[in-house]
Amino acid sequence: MRLKLGLSQTERTVNTCVVIAEVDIDGERTILGALADSVQEVIEIDGANIVPPPRMGTRIDTSVIRGMGKRDEEFVIILDIDRVFSGDDILTVAADAKALAVG
Repeated sequence: MRLKLGLSQTERTVNTCVVIAEVDIDGERTILGALADSVQEVIEIDGANIVPPPRMGTRIDTSVIRGMGKRDEEFVIILDIDRVFSGDDILTVAADAKALAVG
């Protein structure tokens, strides 16, 4: 996930986990797993508590942000997972996994 969001790669730790997501690739729903540094908790946010992403200037790409959710007094960035992972990403990962299995 860090690399997809333009962040640097880090070492895997005891907190590193796999996040399972269902994404739309060329009109077909696909289940994938992505490494994440950690997961604090999984929550549901009512649609009434979600607002469009704010303008953050030119340095931050907001195209993968679906919106900002408010929970209690904190804001949570909500990713548009269909935009984070493209069809090309999935094909690349699948080809790499196949090469590892064969090799």
